[in-house]
Amino acid sequence: MASSSSMLAVLATLALLLSPAASALSSTLSPDFHAETCPQLDGIVRAAVQAALTSEIAIAAGLVRIYFHDCFPQGCDASILLNSTSARETALGPNLSIQPRAMQLVESIRSTAHAACGPVVSCADITLLATRAAVVASGGPTFPVPLGNLDSPAPASQDKVFDLPSPATASVAALVQSFGTRGLGDVADLVALSGAHTIGRSQCGSFSDRSQRADDTFSRKLAANCSKNPDRLQNLDVITPDLFDNGYYKALGFNQGVFTSDMALVKNKTTAPIVKQFAASKDAFFAQFAKSMTKLASVPKPAGNVGEIRRFSCLRTNAQSIVLIDTAVDAVDEEEGFAASA
Repeated sequence: MASSSSMLAVLATLALLLSPAASALSSTLSPDFHAETCPQLDGIVRAAVQAALTSEIAIAAGLVRIYFHDCFPQGCDASILLNSTSARETALGPNLSIQPRAMQLVESIRSTAHAACGPVVSCADITLLATRAAVVASGGPTFPVPLGNLDSPAPASQDKVFDLPSPATASVAALVQSFGTRGLGDVADLVALSGAHTIGRSQCGSFSDRSQRADDTFSRKLAANCSKNPDRLQNLDVITPDLFDNGYYKALGFNQGVFTSDMALVKNKTTAPIVKQFAASKDAFFAQFAKSMTKLASVPKPAGNVGEIRRFSCLRTNAQSIVLIDTAVDAVDEEEGFAASA
């Protein structure tokens, strides 16, 4: 007779096989995609995000970073969340600062949503919704996101990941070109999405080119702070670091951009007027930021919306999770076999 653990594994696999297809192709994306299958989804996401931010406000910036670093390489597919192999995206240079706590929050929301509605919501969709909730909870605007995205069965390739622009040292021309390859060719997209730095933080090593300069007061201040503690986190918005507002742009006007690329926005003749507009009007910034975040969530996927809904964990594919279940069951059965023969 099968052990109880073996039976649970069988039931879990059956649930996977009998539920909607683990691998699928879906072309219909809509902000209302889950309105009928999981009407309580928004409430679940908002409650979880609010609780997390109450405990640690920095998770808001962590979610925004996951959103950008997931959607930019090959569309929003939760590939960045996969962390069970050496090929994981978070092991690559552009993603080394991805917050594990923010990733775990997405997984926690998946568990709650699937318990309430069944396995009908992808980790990619949860990432979009959680980020939006974090922006709103931090004082920022809401924005529509296309839902119905499927989860990638594999991490993005290294080439795709290294398409991510370097926020620290890239020139405006390089950033505009990079953004243009993802349908974000309006220079206002670059300036508005850079505004997410209003709740961002970065380690000293990420802006060493700026802090090593000695030609202005702010650079010298950064250098002094980093010399005291190289591992310290520097607020990217030095005016209102925990509030999603236009303080980042105001700081740029005072030459207080932490990244060299931040200050480049002020010095470039195309982007400088937009920076000034956003510094003068939070409403103008919010309107463009909302528009640009929706565009970022709509970056085309090379193969279309192909993938699965991860049933067991956002951090593993379904196939990887089933292997873990089978391995655990085999170990338990072996122990029970030894016990029975003893």
